[in-house]
Amino acid sequence: MAYTKLIYHIVWRAKEGSYPISPSHDRELYAYIYGYCNNHDCKVYRINGMPDHIHLLLSVPPTIAIADFMHDLKISTSNFMKNRRDLFPEFIGWAASYGIFTVSESQRATVYHYILGQKEHHKEVSFREEYMQFLKENGIDYDERFIK
Repeated sequence: MAYTKLIYHIVWRAKEGSYPISPSHDRELYAYIYGYCNNHDCKVYRINGMPDHIHLLLSVPPTIAIADFMHDLKISTSNFMKNRRDLFPEFIGWAASYGIFTVSESQRATVYHYILGQKEHHKEVSFREEYMQFLKENGIDYDERFIK
């Protein structure tokens, strides 16, 4: 018997630096993401974001490859948003890149509160600064030309 708990903090943004997630309709998108994750046996701890990006804290069963999950989630949410032009008229797609960072159970509450406080956090820090900090803290090599 294998005992696992794979917790991820996932961050992805809208294509071409657009801001298609209106604060008046972000809850509809988050509810859709929550349902998608539940349908794939994932446990969602927190979803939040800004008009240009989303943070998701969840655990994923070990039978699901996280890259495949993210690929399919981006396609599904993209279709949802394009089919709901009344709520997301500026949406043109998701950027190709995204970040997936592992989280230990002992740090889950810290990440949860970080995601919860996105609106306050981004009064002082841009998405680019935030994302580059995540990459650096996690020892991930990156090319600044692809981080907008």
